[in-house]
Order: sequence, then C-alpha cells, then structure tokens
Amino acid sequence: MNAVNKLKRRLRPGQVYRRADLLPWSNAVDRHLKQLVEEGTLTKLSGGLYYCPKRTTFGAAPAADEKLVEAFLKDHRFLLTSPNAYNVLGVGSTQLYNETVVYNHKRHGRFNLGNRTFNFRMKPHFPSKLSREFLLVDLVDNLDRLAEQKSSMLEGVKKQVQSADHKALKKAVREYGGSKARKFFDPLFAQLSRCDCAA
Repeated sequence: MNAVNKLKRRLRPGQVYRRADLLPWSNAVDRHLKQLVEEGTLTKLSGGLYYCPKRTTFGAAPAADEKLVEAFLKDHRFLLTSPNAYNVLGVGSTQLYNETVVYNHKRHGRFNLGNRTFNFRMKPHFPSKLSREFLLVDLVDNLDRLAEQKSSMLEGVKKQVQSADHKALKKAVREYGGSKARKFFDPLFAQLSRCDCAA
C-alpha cells in the first residue's frame, strides 16, 4: 500500500482535519493533501483546514458547523448562535440574518470556512448551550447590531422579564451580561424587588 493510501485509510467521512492532525500519518503531508484534494477525497476549507466529505444520496454533505469551528479553534469551548435565535423570545424581532456567531476564547473577526462566514467574537464567559435567559441578555448587549427598532425591542424585553425566571435571569446578567445588559436589567430587578416587598 502506498503512502497516500495509508493516509486515506485514516480519514473518516464527516470529519474536519487540520494539516497538523495529519502529520503523524504522512511523510509528505503537503503533497499528499494536494493529491487528496485533487481526487475529491478531501475538500480544502481554508488555510490548513480540510474536510473529508460524507457522501449521501444527494451528494456530499457539508461539514457540520460544530466540527468546522472546533477544528479551526483547536478548542471545544465555544457557543454557536445567530441573531435569528432572538426571534423565539417574543420581543418583536422578526428579521432573518445570514450570520453565525461564535462566542469563544481565542479568535475575533469574520472568517470564511468552507464557503460559510462565521463571526467569531471573543467573550470571557458564555454558557455551554443557549437558554432563554442568556438570549434575553445577549439581545440587549447586541441591540446596536440589529435592524429592528431598539425602543420597541427593549419594551418587548421588559414584558418578557415580568414572566421570566427572575433567579435564572439575574444569574445570566451577572455571569454573561456586558455593561449594556447590566444597565438595562438592574433597575428592572430593583423595581421587581420593590413590588415583591410591597406585596
């Protein structure tokens, strides 16, 4: 078996590889990568990042966002989201955005990976998965990036706060909120506390 076929046997459909991942299995990795891309075994996603396509009845399936981002960052600590996620909150957001946001600890900026653009934002703290409380906090912090009218959106958030899990929301503001979120939510929490005391 020749060297390139030995490398090919190591590849798994649906996986994303960094060039460095393949070094232990090849004595001429750049030549072998070029050969595997030319024959369609691998697809080059960006500099040093390759995808082994998973074949389906509809053709080659694209790489999963999670696998793409994990290989790019060399880190599993990230959170994928989109401004479209705010639409489930019932605060008046209806716009559709063609953007995937990646909260992470390593990279900042827009990067094209496999014909898709990811907006990487460095953030010191973020949850492991999306929650309603996190999205409310995140929306307030990112209001300037949205196309909707700010005042009506904030009114929508205020209404949602009334029926929200206040303990969980306070925790989300404390752990993940920026200055805008804290400035917005803290007076609301103080007002709710006064109402509770009066009751």
